[in-house]
Amino acid sequence: MESNSKIEKQEINEIQSLNAETVTENQDKEIQEIADDLYEHFNFVVDKGQSLLRIDKFLFSHIQNVSRNKIQQAAKAGNILVNGASEKQNYRVKPQDLISVLMSHPIRDIDIVPENIPLDIVYEDNDILVINKKAGMVIHPAYGNYTGTLVNALSYYLGEKYNEDGSVQNPLLVHRIDKDTSGIIIVAKNEFAQAKLAYQFYYHTINRKYHALVWGDFKEDEGTIDSYINRSNADRRVMDCFSDPEKGKHAITHWKVLERFGYVTLVECRLETGRTHQIRVQMKSIGHPLFSDYTYGGRQILKGTVFTKYKQFVNNAFKLLPRQALHAKSLGFIHPVTEEKMFFDSELPKDMQDVIEKWRNYAIHKNYEEESVTIMDI
Repeated sequence: MESNSKIEKQEINEIQSLNAETVTENQDKEIQEIADDLYEHFNFVVDKGQSLLRIDKFLFSHIQNVSRNKIQQAAKAGNILVNGASEKQNYRVKPQDLISVLMSHPIRDIDIVPENIPLDIVYEDNDILVINKKAGMVIHPAYGNYTGTLVNALSYYLGEKYNEDGSVQNPLLVHRIDKDTSGIIIVAKNEFAQAKLAYQFYYHTINRKYHALVWGDFKEDEGTIDSYINRSNADRRVMDCFSDPEKGKHAITHWKVLERFGYVTLVECRLETGRTHQIRVQMKSIGHPLFSDYTYGGRQILKGTVFTKYKQFVNNAFKLLPRQALHAKSLGFIHPVTEEKMFFDSELPKDMQDVIEKWRNYAIHKNYEEESVTIMDI
């Protein structure tokens, strides 16, 4: 037992020495959503008697040990919110405005509070957990979501479980999926497993497939989106695609049509990289926002007819699926310890199944050739 422990420690050291930069860079890239989260450092409610005043001057007078230039830079980066929306430095504060100053690093270490939250555990062994995450659950505590996250739930679930070397099992993230995206996610239980899995994510040997319902029809049956993703210049809270390598991180998504419904299409997306909002922003960039994706323009009628019944049909579909139509369908990888090939698949959640079935029935009973009036071509 002791010799096995020494071998394992030696393997950990070898991985960390050979791939220290790789793993660190991978955690910056593949687990980047943690770093991309914004943390609230200050918040103010403007007094009722406050006169109109530029927000940079207001914050300069209310925050100690900070220059006005720093405040202006934060505003330019979109990190100053007023009533939930980012504002520039020349915004004039009004009585009762709620002002938040956000930064990319936490003001303090976040205490992980174990919470008894039900989990759909697909697979578990001494080194990894595979979970089918429900939509609406945030992965890791961050600004605006300090409780109720997957990590809170896993901390409770693992409790006082120990690894073979006597160390406490902790949920160690290797990748993430968005709050309102459902589906398969893998979590490591120890540093060795995390390092080995991170290595696979970095070299794109992980097989990740998503199912998405998107607006519009495609001329081709499959294709590849190759672009660079970074925060939008217009709104720093969302992402955007760029053609210039200097402006973002490289992102590649391979898509394939699974089923056509006329005004919307069910597609499979295979990721080579794992950038923040990758599928959502890249699909929007080619004119096919995800159905019901409010952030990227999909929660409005982008294709179809002007008939009232059609509008009612789509609005009812939005109510059935009050989130982006995206599910992390499957995940394939090499087990970090046994080196066994592993593959996990999941069913689409009920909300997506119901909406897809609605569109399927609509497509069957409607003659698109007769409906010549189109609201918008995207």
